Amino acid sequence: MNPILLPVLIAIVLFFFAGIRIVRPTHRALVERFGKYHRFAGYGFNWIIPGIDMMYKINITEQMINAEPQEIITNDNLNAKVDAQVYFKIKSDELSVKNSQYNVNSIEYQIVNLARTTLRNIIGTMTLKSANSERGKINKELHGTLLEETQNWGIEIVRTELKEIDPPKDVQETMNKIVKAENEKIAAIDFATATETKADGEKRAEIRRAEGIKQGAILRAEGEAQAIQLVNEAAEKYFVGNAQLLRRIQAMETSLKDNSKIVVPTGSDLVNVMGEMGGVLPVNTKRSGSPQSDLMKS
Repeated sequence: MNPILLPVLIAIVLFFFAGIRIVRPTHRALVERFGKYHRFAGYGFNWIIPGIDMMYKINITEQMINAEPQEIITNDNLNAKVDAQVYFKIKSDELSVKNSQYNVNSIEYQIVNLARTTLRNIIGTMTLKSANSERGKINKELHGTLLEETQNWGIEIVRTELKEIDPPKDVQETMNKIVKAENEKIAAIDFATATETKADGEKRAEIRRAEGIKQGAILRAEGEAQAIQLVNEAAEKYFVGNAQLLRRIQAMETSLKDNSKIVVPTGSDLVNVMGEMGGVLPVNTKRSGSPQSDLMKS
């Protein structure tokens, strides 16, 4: 091999490998030649002329920057410590990548300052209470302002988030006391409602219990009335003309009521004793020929 050709081939190989550039899918690249924009490079294998071309890789994934805490005077003259986060990404098309490098000096630094200024303008017109309760509104206004102000930067403001809105310590303590009092009030109302509901339930239960007792008494009274009616019907049917016999039976029933005891003397006739209790004297069966007169005589 020609001794001159070998060094040339080695130099060409080294020159080729020196110009190889690999761009990841998360990046896009701009190639400048002699300090002037030359072309756009996508992800994958790229080759530039070493010493003549320069490649600048730009991250196109979503990024987060902190707007840094700052004290803002609210509309009710209170100092609130406010902190926020901004999520953004550089668009992947060639024009957007170029704008992100040539239209703005430092994207992150300028987004931070723009966000801080916008927050002061928004929260400065609100009271501390409304600022805490309307965080969604603040995020929406901040997001809209950043989108409008950065439309020529080749970036997309994905979203904005308020991290904190902290009032002064003494104001925070007062607010905590107010919240505690409100919670205690709600708890007391809930307890009173539960107690009232329980009392109402017990009242309804007592009413139902009383109605049951009343209904039972009515049923017992109706049963006793029906029993008396049956007794009367039986008396009228079976004891017509036998008043003495009915009286004996009633006297015996009265005597035996509540486990009453009857002492019968030795040698006495049980029938005569029961007759005396009913005020009925025994009838001499030898003198009467009538069957009924044989039984009793008033």
